[in-house]
Amino acid sequence: MPPKFDFAHTTQLDNVELLTSRPSRIDFDAGDGLHLVVEAHAPGVFRLRCGEANQFNDDKPGARARAVAEMLLARQEAVSEAAIAPREGGDGWRITQGDVSLEIQTSPVRVALYRNEERVFESEVSAHAPAFGHNALDQADDAVWTAGFALAAGERVFGLGETPGDLNRREESVVSDDPEHRALPLAWSPRGWGVYVNTMRRVEHSVGVAPADSAYVLTVDDAVLDLFLFAGEPSEILNQYTALTGRAGQPVLWAMGAWLQQAAGEMPTQTVALVARMRENQIPVDAVTLAQPAAWGFQADKTVFEWDAQRFPDAKQMLALFHKHNVHVAASGFPGVIKTSPLFEELEDRGWLLAKDDGSAQVFDGNAATSGQPYGLLDLTYRDIYNLWVERHRQLVEDGLDAPACDAQIAIPDGVTARNGETGPALRSMYPLLVRRALFDAVAGLKVPPEGVVPSTDLFPAAQRLPWQVGPQVENTWDGLRHTLRTSLSIGASGVPVQVHGIGSATRDRSGMTAELYLRWLTAGVFSANFSFQGVEGLMPWDFGDETLAHAKTWLQWRYRLVPYVLGAIEDSARTGLPVQRSMALSFPNDPHAHEWDLQYLLGPALLVAPVTEPGNQVRVYLPKGEAWWDLNTGHRYEGGTTWTIDCELGQFPVFGREGHMLCLGPAAQHTGEFNSARILDEVWMFGMPVHNPVVMRNKIRVMQMQGSSYIKGLEGLRISPSEGLEVKRRGAEVRISRAR
Repeated sequence: MPPKFDFAHTTQLDNVELLTSRPSRIDFDAGDGLHLVVEAHAPGVFRLRCGEANQFNDDKPGARARAVAEMLLARQEAVSEAAIAPREGGDGWRITQGDVSLEIQTSPVRVALYRNEERVFESEVSAHAPAFGHNALDQADDAVWTAGFALAAGERVFGLGETPGDLNRREESVVSDDPEHRALPLAWSPRGWGVYVNTMRRVEHSVGVAPADSAYVLTVDDAVLDLFLFAGEPSEILNQYTALTGRAGQPVLWAMGAWLQQAAGEMPTQTVALVARMRENQIPVDAVTLAQPAAWGFQADKTVFEWDAQRFPDAKQMLALFHKHNVHVAASGFPGVIKTSPLFEELEDRGWLLAKDDGSAQVFDGNAATSGQPYGLLDLTYRDIYNLWVERHRQLVEDGLDAPACDAQIAIPDGVTARNGETGPALRSMYPLLVRRALFDAVAGLKVPPEGVVPSTDLFPAAQRLPWQVGPQVENTWDGLRHTLRTSLSIGASGVPVQVHGIGSATRDRSGMTAELYLRWLTAGVFSANFSFQGVEGLMPWDFGDETLAHAKTWLQWRYRLVPYVLGAIEDSARTGLPVQRSMALSFPNDPHAHEWDLQYLLGPALLVAPVTEPGNQVRVYLPKGEAWWDLNTGHRYEGGTTWTIDCELGQFPVFGREGHMLCLGPAAQHTGEFNSARILDEVWMFGMPVHNPVVMRNKIRVMQMQGSSYIKGLEGLRISPSEGLEVKRRGAEVRISRAR
């Protein structure tokens, strides 16, 4: 899907003249009927828009424009203020808000972003990277824009969606509407800048790709170039980006427990028997995902859902059977209508399906959800159809379904059109968003605040608003383990807070899965946002012998004890935008050596995890500088800025507590229904003198510093495990932590 431009026919913006200045918005005349609008959108955030002057009039936008804007931005209006002054020399302007400034320079037009008077991001001007270029197309409402920004030698760029390779996206080209690219729209650098292109249309991110090796070139296929520039630490950038585009909904407690993926072709009674075996072997589980194909679909001649009668002759009874075992059920539908059904012709006549240029419905090749049968896609851009899709799924939820699921990232051809006028490129980005948003509305829309999960592998703009992101299918090898870890860290760097890792893959050759690899994979899943067992022979804990099963039980007890901490980190993401698994570049931007350790990560704010991703009992660990770290296995304290070789048997895992933090643990359990919601915590571990309030679900714990001691409220009745050199004294509802004398 190549961009529709070439530099030879791109007109570079050369000059701008100031038109009007308001505290939050400044308008410039860019010549040839173009306007440049700069907004102080939020602290540390500037919005730049450039396009035909009529695009920026004060008339209210139409329904289509409003709908698209709401999909992209949770906060439309600018909430900051800035001051403007001419640059020295009179060749442009400097727009300042707090310690962040944006300079607009002319001849040609280019920008420079400053933080604390340090230039962190600036335009590139070269034969291959015009600072701002414009290529008008034949259609009145279309254009192709280019924006080029300079990259320093060796500068790393992160974000832009899912990758199984190096988290640094330098020397990569990412196309936003190509499903194979698994793109997300945010890019940032530890140097202190971030950029987001606000559009549903096609964007190509060329990050230091020849011939523009030293430039980050954006190509935007839209009538208006709409960029947000961020200045700050990566955590600050994610905070502002997610405040702008929306933050995660709240998952339910049961979703934090272990998941089980049903084997393909298996009947529910067989899966229930597997759940019973897990209970007998003390392998905790909270949720089952039913296998493809779609569990329900429209009746052949009516827009009413019916369950697959062969697999689920009595759906309510099936759901009740799982619930009897304290297991929740996720199952998938699909917004397709089978081509051979009478309903297809009826909906085609109504115009309820995505259509080709001649008005007939587009027919797609069959997929796993449709059992290989060709289908047409519901046009979810049409409000009546969208509401129908929501209501039908709400009925399923009321009947006992716990989580509707759907994968709908489809390569919709360019010539396909929706009723709202959108075509291929925009539909490829928009359609999976509409599908998952509709399902989230069905499962969580009646709850205040919204709460629930909608499992899906799809990625799209503002995907972080809608949990639950499912990890990729990978090989059952050490490479597969590294693959799933990198995808989680890369989408986390792009703003998505959670990935659910599969413990192996039922769809790949299982011969490479050894007992050692299985336990390392499972343990990495325990110290992650979440994971899912694969319910097939060769990928369950008892398939590797009694010793492996015993280790698995121990690690799964750890998982359930970690639930209050991990869910606290997810709740924290709703306030800060930070993911549960945080890459080293995201967590330690000022320690360049840490960025090279791209399989290590912070789990929440307090735990550093160095997963074992190669055979053997030794692992190299880098502990970031400026901190001290406590080994959870030995209690030993390490100074940061050091690299260690750690001996790690199968009953151990390299996890380190961050000094000044506390780890709040819950009880061991076989499912989250055993948790006491009034007393979800059981024990507190301390890593040095507590300084930071802990990340924890549903308990208010406050740390106060006085006279060299820490005073903590909220630990009543909990076991407390202080690190070496500390002593604990209880005083009623207050706990005093001080240095041992």
